[in-house]
Amino acid sequence: MSTLIPVVLSGGSGSRLWPLSRALRPKQFLSITDEATLFQLTLQRLQGIQGDGEAMCPIVVANDDHRFLVGEQCREVGVTPLAILLEPVARNTAPAIAAAAFAAQALAAADTGDDPVLLVLPSDHVFSNVPAFHHAVRVGLQAAHAGALVTFGIVPTHAETGYGYVQAREPLNANQAVPVSRFVEKPDLLTAQAYVDDGSYTWNSGMFMFKASVFLQELAKTDAAMHKACEAAWTDAKKDLEFVRLDKAAFASSPSNSVDYAVMEKTDKAVVVPLDAGWNDVGAWSAVWQVLPQDAQGNAQRGDVVLEGTTGSYVHADSRLVTLIGVQDLVVVETSDAVLVVHKDKTQDVKKVVDQLKASKRPETEQHREVFRPWGSYDSVDQGGRFQVKRIKVNPGAKLSLQMHHHRAEHWVVVTGTAKVRLGDDYRLVTENESVYIPVGTVHSLENPGKVPLHLIEVQSGSYLGEDDIVRMEDLYGRL
Repeated sequence: MSTLIPVVLSGGSGSRLWPLSRALRPKQFLSITDEATLFQLTLQRLQGIQGDGEAMCPIVVANDDHRFLVGEQCREVGVTPLAILLEPVARNTAPAIAAAAFAAQALAAADTGDDPVLLVLPSDHVFSNVPAFHHAVRVGLQAAHAGALVTFGIVPTHAETGYGYVQAREPLNANQAVPVSRFVEKPDLLTAQAYVDDGSYTWNSGMFMFKASVFLQELAKTDAAMHKACEAAWTDAKKDLEFVRLDKAAFASSPSNSVDYAVMEKTDKAVVVPLDAGWNDVGAWSAVWQVLPQDAQGNAQRGDVVLEGTTGSYVHADSRLVTLIGVQDLVVVETSDAVLVVHKDKTQDVKKVVDQLKASKRPETEQHREVFRPWGSYDSVDQGGRFQVKRIKVNPGAKLSLQMHHHRAEHWVVVTGTAKVRLGDDYRLVTENESVYIPVGTVHSLENPGKVPLHLIEVQSGSYLGEDDIVRMEDLYGRL
């Protein structure tokens, strides 16, 4: 039997879950439905697929901007990926999967010498019935070993216009993969209802399973240019810390296309396994409301929330108390720098607001007030014409780059933990309630040598306080 290698695609933007989901920390890396993030839930769901209870080591395909998020969140749940492939540019799902297939072949050849089977999963879906998910994967595995390209079709619970559909050529069977008749685009409501009534249609989940060699052979037939570009991107890839950087020129030359259009709709090897496991793609705030526990009035909430005379609503409070009185069917999402209020039936339109904000070059689409770095995070709590105050957290054992600034001085006050500070050629330990001053132009670094997080307040002052006034000399994370 071939090795089974999960491929987790984590490059989405999740703009419909703004203001919580943003470009530099999209929904898959957020705790939307659980204490674990959607990405971490995907990794944890891999445990037990083969019945041995062992966690599986996936290949993760990620956006370069998210590489440290991926690494940190894998470590938090004890998963060591076989590889973390970094896409230099976005090219949709087909090139991402093709690059992963070339990587899987190379890794399997070096390890077991066999032709691996890939289980391709988006990183932002949830399941209420994980055993049913595992069962469907095992059914699909049999078909993949036989040379089929497997797609997993979600058994529809209602007429849905937001998903594509997959029609089976034979009656659907939870214990067997059946040939695909056709893939169809997102329908109107009348057509969607006809599909549900027909019984041969499932929702297109975006999850697949196939041998790496079979997928690449089919891709070479259906899109030779993409096959060639992705092979070159893998062949010329460079190792960078724990990541593998796909060659930018080669990957950028690939056509941009989904795996459905590039391969699945054109192959004669496509089969579908029906999946009835409480699936939700968490594609909008209304979907989040659906998957979370609700009170007797149909309300779901997270954070510091008080409701009075409110029904059918979802409230997310990130940084302060939020109250609703006498309303129904609303979604209210509060973060430290933005508040969203939308009717539950209009949550798909959140993307339109995000597009407006992007056109205005508003920073609220890119990152939160709290910005995450490989060493920890910082939160800009106050700023004026010539000053800025940040709350900084440095993880145990982490270290900021050795750097200097041309335009600003900094004053650090340690709140908890111990800081190891370098000023020029001088080193010192700064403990709780102590401070240190860094003059303009002084080479400096900050390290947490302890076992607990280091928290400090940073006061910046100067004529220019932008993040681009950082000259790095040394960096553990390759950001020179």
